[in-house]
Amino acid sequence: MTMLENRTFDEIVVGESTTLERRLNREDIATLSSLTGDLNPYLVDPAFASTHKYGEPVAPAPWALALVSAMVGTILPGPGTIILAQSIDFLRPVGLDDTLKLTVSVAEKGPDRHLKLTFAGQNQALREVLRGTVDVLAPTEKIKIAAVGLPEIRLLRKGARLGELIQRAVAFPSLKVAVVHPCDEASLGGALDARDLDLVEPVMVGPEMRIRGVAEKLGRSLEGIRIVDAEHSHAAADRAVELAQAGEVEALMKGSLHTDEVLGAVLGHKGGLRTDRRLSHVFVMDVPSYEKLLLITDAAVNIAPTLEEKRDIAQNAIDLARALAIKTPKVAVLSAVEVVTSKIPSTVDAAALSKMADRGQITGGIVDGPLAFDNAISADAAKTKHIASPVSGTPDILLCPNLEAGNMVAKQLGYLADGEASGIVLGAKVPIMLTSRADGPAARAASAALAVLRVRCAPGKEA
Repeated sequence: MTMLENRTFDEIVVGESTTLERRLNREDIATLSSLTGDLNPYLVDPAFASTHKYGEPVAPAPWALALVSAMVGTILPGPGTIILAQSIDFLRPVGLDDTLKLTVSVAEKGPDRHLKLTFAGQNQALREVLRGTVDVLAPTEKIKIAAVGLPEIRLLRKGARLGELIQRAVAFPSLKVAVVHPCDEASLGGALDARDLDLVEPVMVGPEMRIRGVAEKLGRSLEGIRIVDAEHSHAAADRAVELAQAGEVEALMKGSLHTDEVLGAVLGHKGGLRTDRRLSHVFVMDVPSYEKLLLITDAAVNIAPTLEEKRDIAQNAIDLARALAIKTPKVAVLSAVEVVTSKIPSTVDAAALSKMADRGQITGGIVDGPLAFDNAISADAAKTKHIASPVSGTPDILLCPNLEAGNMVAKQLGYLADGEASGIVLGAKVPIMLTSRADGPAARAASAALAVLRVRCAPGKEA
């Protein structure tokens, strides 16, 4: 336990000092910028900062002032001190990863507990970077107390990695997409936003007058956009599939209709868009507390998949991960426990899938299971249970035993871990973007980016 003990006014001697060293890291800059709302690009944008003479982000002014305040309030004079005034001169910037050596000294003792303190800071090259003064009221009562523990600060950069996916996708030619029945503001607006980002070239399929009415309500122009008139949602789904069959579009995007209407047409209308693969959905989630993107499958299409269907689900997810530049995706096949037992059929499926990957029936990734969620995500949890796994601690893909489990995992990560989700359906001749009414613009744009990358960077193509 850390103890704090002050120096009273009577104990303090002119000339005494205290020193603190602190390295400026990127989290310090981000924390202070978040607290103050300071979006100065010299502080928060490394690319912009690289264009000025220091070539890197620099310390925001409150950083040094806060360090001085901390030294005065906890060390010299310490608890019970009241700061009356503070001034500072910045002589040169403190850059990212610089170490600041800050010294606070007692310069004068005045009447009525008044102290004048001076402070000066040097960098690791012993060059003075700042100096200043602090006027305080020193404590008269001796105080020695246990320091109160500070809360842990975690900076959640929500959706940052999905943003990177979007930027990567923008570098490729936009995708011709049939937007099925975009007859509400969210679906039409999402398609137009993806168009504005140069991700897609939309073809609106549905009742033309309704689509134009929604656009007018949004204040958005449909100039230059092809509209294929279809009287209702079922007809729109069928017509969109026909466009894909004819090669006029490269992907489908769900609008304001039920998922089963879209997938019913994909599987059935005049031969549909079937392949030899089972259709499956993949959530691509950006969870700030996890080190990389996390793919979760299947949480939207297959209710209780068989072993053979899980093989396709795994392969679909691996192929998508590779299109996202994950060279050798790691697949954790989830169950409630990590041992194989006939009492829990999903553990038997997981063991079989692992062996199928060993025998080349699943390719392009590393597959291991059964693993419980904790053993999959945490290497420490796996180590505690003496589980030796090439996947534990760093999975790219969580293959869930059924739709219920997958849906719960994805939604829990979204609502309890600040995860941002995007997703597509794979296994058909074209990818299908199944956006939800609850999805915001960022999730819709990220789903479009997934479709672009899946088509343009499919395994075997140059990414």
